[in-house]
Amino acid sequence: MIRCSWCKDIDIYVKYHDEEWGVPVYDDKKQFEFLVLESAQAGLSWLTILRKREGYREAYEDFDVNKVAAFDEDKVKELMNFQGIIRNERKIRASINNAKRFIEIQKEWGSFCNYIWSFVDNKPVLNEWNDESEVPATTELSETISKDLKKRGFKFLGPVIVYSHLQATGIVNDHVKKCFRCKTI
Repeated sequence: MIRCSWCKDIDIYVKYHDEEWGVPVYDDKKQFEFLVLESAQAGLSWLTILRKREGYREAYEDFDVNKVAAFDEDKVKELMNFQGIIRNERKIRASINNAKRFIEIQKEWGSFCNYIWSFVDNKPVLNEWNDESEVPATTELSETISKDLKKRGFKFLGPVIVYSHLQATGIVNDHVKKCFRCKTI
């Protein structure tokens, strides 16, 4: 079976690649989960974050956006001591801030999915790359979304992180043509 080479033969990567990466997400809870995880990844490898995903589920109340938005200073201190996540105070504070901004978008748009999918007219972008070296780190789309999110007060969501989010949530399908997942999503 041919896969995108970035998942190598690492079980957790292969499972993520085969079951999640590039699959369209129309669920706000899952969108929020990926926003938290992607922003935590800034400067780190995705494999590091995948290995801490269960820790994030525990620390972030199973990614309940309303609970995360209500986190206070005591919770920040608790998270700074929780070994199961990346203990970066700026990223932790950004995730709480982003939960509040996420709820604002839900109120304005009816759901975060309505907002994020509107940038692609509710149709996934299906790229046809021959080789992974062709896959960009950022695009005009991710720059546009990042600017809009920043304008709305989001943090740690620059164009590269946003592009990773678009790939993770299937808004953009960047499986290379030879990968078995390219046309099955």
